Parts: sequence; structure tokens; C-alpha cells
Amino acid sequence: MNPLECVVDAASAGERLDVFLSRLLPELSRSSLQKALTAGAARINDRAASKNYRLRAGDRLVFELPEAKPLCVEAQDIPLDVVYEDDDLLVVNKLKGMVVHPAPGNPDGTLVNALLWHCGDSLSGINGVLRPGIVHRIDKDTSGLLVVAKNDFAHRALAEQIAAHTFLREYRAVVTGHLREDSGTVNAPIGRSPKDRKKMAVTDKNAKPAVTHYETLEKYAGYAYIRCRLETGRTHQIRVHMAYLGHPLAGDAVYGHPKPAEKALCGQCLHAKQLGFTHPRTGAFVAFDSELPAYFTKFQRSLTCEG
Repeated sequence: MNPLECVVDAASAGERLDVFLSRLLPELSRSSLQKALTAGAARINDRAASKNYRLRAGDRLVFELPEAKPLCVEAQDIPLDVVYEDDDLLVVNKLKGMVVHPAPGNPDGTLVNALLWHCGDSLSGINGVLRPGIVHRIDKDTSGLLVVAKNDFAHRALAEQIAAHTFLREYRAVVTGHLREDSGTVNAPIGRSPKDRKKMAVTDKNAKPAVTHYETLEKYAGYAYIRCRLETGRTHQIRVHMAYLGHPLAGDAVYGHPKPAEKALCGQCLHAKQLGFTHPRTGAFVAFDSELPAYFTKFQRSLTCEG
């Protein structure tokens, strides 16, 4: 992106710098713009300017995004289940047990390692780091669909749809017990647990809004098979919300207490089954569906259906 240079006119005097720039640069997501400003991407009259600087008529503004830094992660030839791919994006059906992004304890063998091999030079550089465009994530022990952006244009467009709640993400899960209402909505903010910083929790402290819509599809003895649609996408959202209702996911040792029969699941019984979004390039709505994986259906078969 070439530097933006301009002189502030009288009509824009008094406006916050971040608001002014978001109007001039609609292709940048709000979070990307805020991070760039925090990193010193804007200068007013040859001096660094904060995002909340109030503009004055005649101010000389220069805004320049930093060059994207390479991600120090090795490309690895790891098989991927690619459901769809074009020049802008790909949809991947992630296996249970695969970590999405490298982190301490999981430096390789991740989805990002596999994408670096698969995509080659087709990487998005959102937030100043060259990386396969991980627009949203799913947990290591959650299986299913996620979309990956191959360029900044697609990344921004998809991220904006997620922020606007027009991006469809539908899951299937097995929870312990039977929900009081067969369908409903959990509207409860999620943040770091005040008691355990490694966990998330429904809390009012430093939390973000979180909304999950659910519906019971089938009842078993002691369990229920449910559909969940995310309106927001907080870390561990479905797991936290179901535990908050008193019905943690089967196999979830972090937010529940798995019974011996659930241990074979090796983690929560949760599958990202459907994705739907407006394609950034064509403007057409596209939708994808994946079959329930073997670990999920095997556990279902082990349960006894109610009457």
C-alpha cells in the first residue's frame, strides 16, 4: 500500500484521526487500522500521532502501513482436506487434533504449516505479518470447516462479514444432559476466567459480547445432539456457553467432567459443519457443508436414544 498523504481541510477539523482514516481507507478493517496507528503508522506535521488525535485544518498527514514481516514458521507437506479453492480463498475441513496456528508446545504440524506449503506465495499480510489468512479459528480438538484468505482483499472482506454477523458458522455438538428449552439463545459475555487465566468464562470483567443460538436435534439417555449457530466468535464460545447452561460438551475436560465413556472422544464432541459467506470477488453467497466425522458418529451410535 502506497503512503497516504493529505492536508486536512476545514470540514474535517476536530475529527479523530482514526475516524478520519477509516473513512478514507474503507478497505482496512477497523482492527487493522487501530493496530497500525498504535504502531506509529501516522504522522501529523512530521510528528507521530495517536489514534485519538483531533485533527486541525491545515495539518499535514502521512499514513503508511509497515511492510508485512515474514512469519518464521516452516512450510510442511501435511495433507489437507480442501473442500473448495480459488485465487482468493480456500475452505478446509480440519481434522480433530490439528492445531490451527503454531504456539508454545505446538511449534509445527499445524494448519498454518500445511497452508504455507499448499499456498506457496499466496499469503495475506493483514496486521503486518505475512501469513496464510487465518480469518477465524477452531480449537485443536474441534473438527470441521474454516475459510482461509489468500490475499489481503479477501481477508478484509471476510473479516468484515464476521464483524457484521453476516458470516454463517454452524456447528454440531453432543452435550451432557438435556437443555431446559429445546431451542434458544445464550447472550452472555465471555472473557478470561478470573479464577484460571488459561480458561475462558462468562464474566463481566474485561469480556466481549458473545451470542450463541442453539437447537436440540435429538435426545439420548443423558445426552443431547444439538445444532449451534455463532453470532459472535469468541474463544471457546460454544464450549463456554454450554457449560454456563450446565450442559458441557461431551468429552470436554476443560469445561466439564467427562465420564469414562467419553474419554475415547479425546476432547470435546464438536464439529464445524457449515460455513456460508458472500464471496469477496464475485459477490455471490456461497455455502459449504461437511459430514460428521467418524469419531462423532461413533460416539452417537454408542448412546441410547430416548423413547
